[in-house]
Amino acid sequence: MKKIHLIYKRIPNRVLERDDEVVADLGDVIVAKSRFSGMLAPLRVNGVKVIDNGYNMLYFAFIGENYDILKVYDRKGNFKGLYIDVLAYTKRDGDTLEMLDLFLDVFVFPEGDAFLIDENELEMALNYGLIDKETFDFAYSVASEILEKLKRGEFPPAIVWEYEWGD
Repeated sequence: MKKIHLIYKRIPNRVLERDDEVVADLGDVIVAKSRFSGMLAPLRVNGVKVIDNGYNMLYFAFIGENYDILKVYDRKGNFKGLYIDVLAYTKRDGDTLEMLDLFLDVFVFPEGDAFLIDENELEMALNYGLIDKETFDFAYSVASEILEKLKRGEFPPAIVWEYEWGD
């Protein structure tokens, strides 16, 4: 089984590193499996628990893009929705993937309702001088573009629907 080494960075100095099982390596797109762990509290969006420890994810890393997409499944394998991280970058070096998180995220329910989340984290990062105004504006522009494309039915990329957790 092929593994990908993920280095997921978060400003100012948080680094998550893990090795995940590769489902598909398409060069500029990597599809891999992982499981949520170490969360202090479940993530709720619009009052609904969408992510918790023990939930599974199938994630799609798009090299050179400013987002990744996680297909989230609960412990019973029910599809909970899409979790989209806004990223400064996604780089690949062989079997290593590196991403820099920009706080803002988008969650899309299976019915298609989309919510922008973690705006307060982005705001705090700016207020505490962890990011500059340019990075702040960039994060919002990426999130806005994703939300617009969702409305027009141009997002997510088709490949996201070609793979399931059980594959």
